[in-house]
Amino acid sequence: MLIAHTESSHGWGGQEIRVLTESRALIRRGHQVIVLADADSLIAQRAADYDVPVHRLRLKKKRFAELHAMAAAINGLKPDLISTHSSTDHWVVAVARLFTQHKPAVIRTRHVSAPVSRGMGTRWLYRSACAAIVTTGESIRAHLTHDGLVPQEKVFSIPTGIDLNLFKSTHREQARARIKNSVAIDDDSLLFGNIATLRSWKGQHDLIQAFALVAAELPQAKLLIVGDGPQAASLRALVASLGLGQRVLFAGHQSDVRDYFDALDVFVFPSYANEGIPQAILQAMAYGLAIITTTAGAIEEAVAGYPAANIVAPRDVTKLADAMRGFGRQMPGRVSLPDAIYQRIDIDAMTHQMVAVYERVLREKAARSATRLR
Repeated sequence: MLIAHTESSHGWGGQEIRVLTESRALIRRGHQVIVLADADSLIAQRAADYDVPVHRLRLKKKRFAELHAMAAAINGLKPDLISTHSSTDHWVVAVARLFTQHKPAVIRTRHVSAPVSRGMGTRWLYRSACAAIVTTGESIRAHLTHDGLVPQEKVFSIPTGIDLNLFKSTHREQARARIKNSVAIDDDSLLFGNIATLRSWKGQHDLIQAFALVAAELPQAKLLIVGDGPQAASLRALVASLGLGQRVLFAGHQSDVRDYFDALDVFVFPSYANEGIPQAILQAMAYGLAIITTTAGAIEEAVAGYPAANIVAPRDVTKLADAMRGFGRQMPGRVSLPDAIYQRIDIDAMTHQMVAVYERVLREKAARSATRLR
């Protein structure tokens, strides 16, 4: 089975990581996989780190140049199916396929919980231009099916999985020593942390404001923010305006975040929009960290059954501060990951379910072809 993943995003975050981790897992299972992405995109640049081959083409906007490039790629590569991941590449693949000689099956993966329009164009893309839709959470599936936008039998909720062999705790103090070149953290510090792209809806502004409310009460506490993005300068300015420059630490983008997770006491993920199943939440659970998060998107599905999760309403800075204060008064320890969660979030579970969808789509396509030949 030759699977082509398309991704028009030029940024880097959980969605792009899922594309590459799934691709790597499929390759390890013996499938042929290639990622189609713009040459200037981060996913194209970082695919080699995952041992995933890339076909570079123009994939920035919904334009004729992109349609021509995609049609040429489809006819040249002849994939059995194409898995699309963002709105632009979904549109480009769907329209280009109308004019190609080779007709692969198309699957749309919906990673985020942002609202989907109910216009005629969207209906065509989601109902006619793809054979199946995969969502990263049940709440996203419900949004697509509740009013008949997409038939329920066409949509499959397959939560993101992670390679649990990669995310194993060593020792907090050892991890802090290993990251000392980027941030200085004392062994006795109570360390709250956020590891995510610095986007507005990720809620880092709320996190900093909440930390400001508890900083005086928790003199041993520090806040570590790992990541980069469009809000980086604004967040640094907010920290300076609150006089927290010695208490809030910025580590910037890190290609390997494992020691940063392992150095934390409490992981805080205050996102308020657009979430599916955040990989950072899964990684924090793998380390047994205490977690403070919100009800945004499918986050509640991600932490269901986890014994050390405190869920607050999105954008409620006071409640967020209360949750941080609660963990601060009693230093949280690490918890063991329940077996049910281990099985649910392991990448093998995700890969097995994705392969089942791919094989189902190809069987149905073959059956339709056989019927037409009779």
